[in-house]
Amino acid sequence: MNPFIRNDQYNFIKNQTQILINGHLSVNDQGVINALKSLAKEKVLALFEDLSEEQANLLQSIVEVKEKVEAEVFLEQIKQFVIPFKEINEQTIKKIFPKAKKLKIPAIEKIDFKEITYLGWIDKGSNKKILILEHNSKHIGISGGFYNSNKKGICSLCNRFEEIGMFTSAIKGTTQDAYISRGNYICQDSQKCNQNLMSLDKLDEFFNLIVGR
Repeated sequence: MNPFIRNDQYNFIKNQTQILINGHLSVNDQGVINALKSLAKEKVLALFEDLSEEQANLLQSIVEVKEKVEAEVFLEQIKQFVIPFKEINEQTIKKIFPKAKKLKIPAIEKIDFKEITYLGWIDKGSNKKILILEHNSKHIGISGGFYNSNKKGICSLCNRFEEIGMFTSAIKGTTQDAYISRGNYICQDSQKCNQNLMSLDKLDEFFNLIVGR
């Protein structure tokens, strides 16, 4: 069976296992437990289109999760079918940002590409936030100013309450030499943001806003 689960879908499934664990810990009514199990299965299967019988059977085993140990076994089983972020290296990143001659690139070899939906880091030399996403099976790079807000708020990528900063980027306007500044608050910690992502909706909205689509 080939990988068929995106990282954000994996995170959603992980969240559902925690809901089941909490339910078993706090609820004694078997009818309520059965309803939680049924709802978790329904939500997980609804993430995908055209599942094979083998894929559906794998995902439906979420209903067997009662405790943390069972959740860990289940999640380890399905993680091998997570689609990794498209392979990238330092040379590719330099091609994406040809004007950034002194760009500090993170240690790519230390990244688990099954745990990210996008690659993001702060380039301390330029104080810019660098984001690399997949779009139509290609890497797309976005860079912008990043201003630490020193507070918690809702991230416009993962939609969770985290330490955030303002990301701003300028795009060409309707007239020559005219630029429009666009931006929004996003997580300071891109690794945590990737762990929080349970849908691509907000990420797609942000991408369209920044690139002016």
